[in-house]
Amino acid sequence: MKKALITGITGQDGSYLAEFLLAKSYEVHGIIRRASTFNTERIDHIYMDPHEPSTRIFLHYGDLSDAEQVSNIIYNIKPDEIYHLGAQSHVRVSFDVPEYTGNVTALGTTRILEAIRRSGNNTMKYYQASSSEMFGSAPPPQSEETPFKPRSPYACAKVYAYWMVKNYRDGYKIFTANGILFNHESPRRGETFVTRKITRGIAAILARKQEFLYLGNLEAKRDWGFAPEYVEGMWKILQQDNPDDFVLGTGESHSVKEFVKEAFSYVDLDWQKYVRIDQHYFRPTEVENLIADATKAREKLNWQPKIAFKDLVKIMVDADMRNTGLKPIGESDKILKENFPNKWWKID
Repeated sequence: MKKALITGITGQDGSYLAEFLLAKSYEVHGIIRRASTFNTERIDHIYMDPHEPSTRIFLHYGDLSDAEQVSNIIYNIKPDEIYHLGAQSHVRVSFDVPEYTGNVTALGTTRILEAIRRSGNNTMKYYQASSSEMFGSAPPPQSEETPFKPRSPYACAKVYAYWMVKNYRDGYKIFTANGILFNHESPRRGETFVTRKITRGIAAILARKQEFLYLGNLEAKRDWGFAPEYVEGMWKILQQDNPDDFVLGTGESHSVKEFVKEAFSYVDLDWQKYVRIDQHYFRPTEVENLIADATKAREKLNWQPKIAFKDLVKIMVDADMRNTGLKPIGESDKILKENFPNKWWKID
């Protein structure tokens, strides 16, 4: 049985990846931060599933800012694969806490790579969650060959981590790979991220718990995909014979305004009556347009996303309506059933 270690297991990607790997008969270990409140809601259902042996998933307290902790966890577990998804991952917040973002998002990667190097385990494989934000102001479409032009402290930290991964690959012959993932969303997306903020806001408006939805830049364009498909891409990257870097994305770009219009239209509301612009949510420097050129992933990984932009919006709106106690429109059930007849994750 293979062992996998996931940093950021309590996040959107980490929780889906844990489910995916358990379905592949892995033993899964996750690093979580010690906190005064529980923060495991995205993976709690795994423990409550009577069909899932709890002996195949283990959680360990740790912090990416503590090299000794990280090293001890890796030494004791001796995983076959490490998926490093943990980070201070909110781009807007990174402008407010740039030093913390650098410490966790950039140096956290170095701490893990050093722990792998010192372990002397040459069979261990490492996946780095790189980000399309690294491309910044580079003109689209962006591929593995596109130069990075980061426009935020978060993006700068991710660029540092990306190059450290390549350096440890070249210098120490460690199997390290970068997955440069473009925006990927789901009902488990953090509530402060714009897509989830929109769909939660709509549900709250319908439930008469909220009057307006406050947003920032509506003109920013992103390549949005469905998160469960992307964690399968992560796994495929580590199943290659040789380590390499891959861009994952849909190849389509849509603005925040388009997301807003599509989401409000789905529930038959006029978005202009409810959306208000708040300068607080604007970034000091903005990334205008990101579009993935995922040709390499399509050809080498046989990875091709199924969920289109409009379907993604419906999935997220339905889920937040259900979470708010409302009856969902319901189109997402058909979408998921048609595209994923053997779905391995829990409907949220």
